[in-house]
Amino acid sequence: MSSLTIRRPDDWHLHLRDGAMLEGVIGDTSRHFARAIIMPNLVPPVVTTDDARAYRERILKAVPQGDRFEPLMTLYLTEHTNPDDVEEGKRSGLITAVKLYPAGATTNSHGGVRDMEKAMPVLERMAKVGLPLCVHGEVTTPEVDIFDREKVFIDTVLDPLRKRLPELKVTMEHVTTEDGIQYIRSADRNLAGSITTHHLIINRNDILVGGIQPHYYCLPVAKRENHRQALRKAAVSGDARFFLGTDSAPHVDPSKECACGCAGIYTSINTMSCLAHVFEQENALDKLEAFTSLNGPAWYGLPANEETITLVKRTEPVEFPGKIFTGAGPVTVFNPKFPLHWDVA
Repeated sequence: MSSLTIRRPDDWHLHLRDGAMLEGVIGDTSRHFARAIIMPNLVPPVVTTDDARAYRERILKAVPQGDRFEPLMTLYLTEHTNPDDVEEGKRSGLITAVKLYPAGATTNSHGGVRDMEKAMPVLERMAKVGLPLCVHGEVTTPEVDIFDREKVFIDTVLDPLRKRLPELKVTMEHVTTEDGIQYIRSADRNLAGSITTHHLIINRNDILVGGIQPHYYCLPVAKRENHRQALRKAAVSGDARFFLGTDSAPHVDPSKECACGCAGIYTSINTMSCLAHVFEQENALDKLEAFTSLNGPAWYGLPANEETITLVKRTEPVEFPGKIFTGAGPVTVFNPKFPLHWDVA
């Protein structure tokens, strides 16, 4: 196969940041993706519907002229989130989901939830009105090994929550383990998972072998090879419970290349080329559209995009920049460490 036409994809987990960084990265998403769920972990975070409305306006203002792109807004769940505000955000059509960050789990998550009981009034209202909860599925207690955070979160937080609120629709974002894949598959309803581009390609060796590789460091951290293989099998299966959420997360290089570097990998610019390569490796190019363009909209109750994109396989490798240069500073682009021949025409 030398070309493939699919419905225009969506990104169901994206970090755009704000200000100069937003202006520098938005075009890499809007060029290929019709919609994206926008993460709310700004400083300060997006905690109210008014915050989300203002952030959405800033995003739309930054979209390059001629690109058609719809940001799908989320709220950052805190122990003080107002259930009435959340319901109004849902009713108005502005809010697509609410994001649960366990406090300290990732970038700008220190204002997240420490005591789930304090968030229950909001979660109960969300279950009632049909607003999905997106979860960063890791515990942050210091006694839990960082490679075990996802499994422990499922056992101690997510499963008890879902048993208590079975009507709550939950997206387990950026799944990184075989345990997470199996847990999603075991559910009969109201549970799905997004999978990132980079977790289909790297494992923990890529971070640690041959010297520390800060541009492969993200949270949740990449795991053992058996987990990567489980993610691949889920992504290419066609199972409607799995879909693309890149978790593309730009940081300027000085914040990555330092003694205490930030977590995040920037993949928006080359995600579709990387995914076409992965799905071709797995003899599953016919499943790429489901993963990038069909399963996510179906889960969130939105129509699939009518527009299409065409991926073309080039004879020579496609050249992507090693860095992009934003007004905030340089950002290193994800390097999959293999040549990319698929390109968006």
